[in-house]
Amino acid sequence: MADRRSEVSSADTRVEMTQLVLPEHTNAIGTIFGGQVAAWIDVCAAIAAQRFCRRQVVTASIDELHFLHPIQRGHIAIFRATVNAAWSRSLEVGVRVEGEDPLTGERTHTSSAYLTFVALEADGSRASVPRLVPGTPDETRRMAEADARRAHRLATRAARAAR
Repeated sequence: MADRRSEVSSADTRVEMTQLVLPEHTNAIGTIFGGQVAAWIDVCAAIAAQRFCRRQVVTASIDELHFLHPIQRGHIAIFRATVNAAWSRSLEVGVRVEGEDPLTGERTHTSSAYLTFVALEADGSRASVPRLVPGTPDETRRMAEADARRAHRLATRAARAAR
């Protein structure tokens, strides 16, 4: 099936997702489970990826995920995702996570991640994706950085396959 759209702007892929951190999302010391953050990152990024290609998508990889600061029980977890770059059949989504104290409004950057998605045809085969059109210098910079990360991912994969 041909692309549903040939070009998509970065702005059209933006997602903001907000979650209240409840007791079932936390560990014994009252901070959010890392696995819960990773799951919400994946959901937020998948929405951005689907907005971009208007197809079903699957996560191919998540780059390193470092937890810079904890998010406390009762605080708000905010996830912002945008498609950074697209290639022939895959795309990269960047997600920034912040924790917000609902009583003060203070926000803290808690983690970031880059996810690679593959778009799918109805039969499950890989589908082509539209071209991403950056609209700002920041979006152009993010696209170039995504290209560099992709080159590193592909080189790492090739090195592992050669072992």
